[in-house]
Amino acid sequence: MNDFAFDAPTVIRTKRDGGRLSDAAIDWIVDAYTHGRVADEQMAALLMAIFWRGMDRGETTRWTTAMVASGERMDFGDLPLPTVDKHSTGGVGDKTTLALLPVVAACGAAVPKASGRGLGHTGGTLDKLESIAGFTVELSTRRVREQLADVGAAIFAAGELAAADKKLYALRDITATVESPPLIASSVMSKKLAEGVGALVLDVKVGAGALVESQAQARELAHLMVGLGAAHQMPTRALLTDMNAPLGAAVGNALEVAEALEVLAGGGPRDVVELTVRLAGEMLELAGIDDREPAEALRDGTAMDRFRRIVAAQGGDLSVPLPIGAHTETVTAARGGTMGDIDAMAVGMAAWRLGAGRSRPGEKVQPGAGVTIHRRPGEPVAAGEPLFTLYTDTPHRLAAAIAELDGGFSVGDASPVARPLIIDRIAT
Repeated sequence: MNDFAFDAPTVIRTKRDGGRLSDAAIDWIVDAYTHGRVADEQMAALLMAIFWRGMDRGETTRWTTAMVASGERMDFGDLPLPTVDKHSTGGVGDKTTLALLPVVAACGAAVPKASGRGLGHTGGTLDKLESIAGFTVELSTRRVREQLADVGAAIFAAGELAAADKKLYALRDITATVESPPLIASSVMSKKLAEGVGALVLDVKVGAGALVESQAQARELAHLMVGLGAAHQMPTRALLTDMNAPLGAAVGNALEVAEALEVLAGGGPRDVVELTVRLAGEMLELAGIDDREPAEALRDGTAMDRFRRIVAAQGGDLSVPLPIGAHTETVTAARGGTMGDIDAMAVGMAAWRLGAGRSRPGEKVQPGAGVTIHRRPGEPVAAGEPLFTLYTDTPHRLAAAIAELDGGFSVGDASPVARPLIIDRIAT
């Protein structure tokens, strides 16, 4: 590509001033950044310009295509099983992937799942799984293919898939440019298109703990991603789901694995089970499988068996106890009454402060850090009763985490207004 035709300051200035980036400019800047010819500080400036000025559908489609072209592409068209994947835009306590993949695999589809690290206050599937002793997410394409044929699912780091996204993802995380619809859509869809999956179901979170807070913005994002899938001949549909309160009662890497295991054992929080079963149903429908019930796979133990096989195939050992932070603090109720709304962002930020997330690229997370929620909205509370337990390996983090929770919950005399977990469904 001809570097003399473009320069980073001009591309940045064009978007900063509200202009439209040409296809050629997008191709150049994505390629140049991927290969180190554009510096992080320059791309950070462009990301902030995109955050404020946005990109139209044409720009977003081209940006996505350029990101797909930046790395390798997988192709599972010759597998005997239909392939389907799910992606969440990120939330607090969202561990559905951990239970969902073995459910769908147990029902007869293959799920190649390229996943990411934690982004901002939202947890990452790879970080969660790496809290299992020995579990590896670094799989070659050949290994992924073999595992899909053997156990029906593989969860792996994107590696060189959409290579531009790996760098952009980390940069967005530390430059406060995460919550941009074009950047979210292109990040998600570039990885899924490069993954070579046959169909895709999106879980678009909306609310205080989501990357987008308003339903209008969430619908815009969902339509944008469904449209990107259609433009690239990949059947895609989306569910809009509530993320005002944390999903489930566990927030943090190992804590969420433990809760996912409860779901796979036939128990677990009602909201996690509901969302897992609904997403699995959507995935199986797109895959053309209509003779298995996802809820039955949870009840009869086949999903748990499949999860154990996935973990074993990726070197994990579930017989080793999951890590838990060595230092704890408990937040108790100042009065009796009924648990009110719990702010997902407050809990997510508390977990981040405790060490469950990152403040700079490549930073190690604490697998045992996080928050356990003892009383969910609408449940009765007694004065002095534990409401939250915080875990960390670094005790100096506790005060800041408790400060994040302050004002993020209430105990009152009346139950909060119930909200539906699944708000809408968007399909092509």
